[in-house]
Amino acid sequence: MTYDEWFIQQGNLHANVMKKLEDKSVDEVIEYFRFDNMVKNEPDFCPLYKDNKKCHDMEDLNCYLCACPNFRFKTEGFEKTEEGRTLFSVCNIKSRDGSQYIGDDYIHQNCSGCIVPHREKYIKKHFNRSWFEVMKDVRS
Repeated sequence: MTYDEWFIQQGNLHANVMKKLEDKSVDEVIEYFRFDNMVKNEPDFCPLYKDNKKCHDMEDLNCYLCACPNFRFKTEGFEKTEEGRTLFSVCNIKSRDGSQYIGDDYIHQNCSGCIVPHREKYIKKHFNRSWFEVMKDVRS
């Protein structure tokens, strides 16, 4: 599955959950997306849920922004490095907790050490009932 395909699929999964929460307040929606609740009530939302595994090692993981609005990707790549690798994804805020996966001919952003979009304060600041609207700048 390409990142484009995953992105569309995840946005649709998010929209389906949001349909169930139309009558809920912003705080109630954010609370619903807490990891423990999602594992229990939305087991198909994330493949990691079946193993009760988190994508980020943090106590209060919130899955509302399962993809980060600061992540940028381009299917054809942003640029080629001097070493001939294609840079496919980057962190728009250059998080100090991010890193890169570097392969023989590619570079991808590694967000596993960053918890910025999974904090409820951050989610509330950037909240929109449309996940695609929050994520509108991710795909270049």
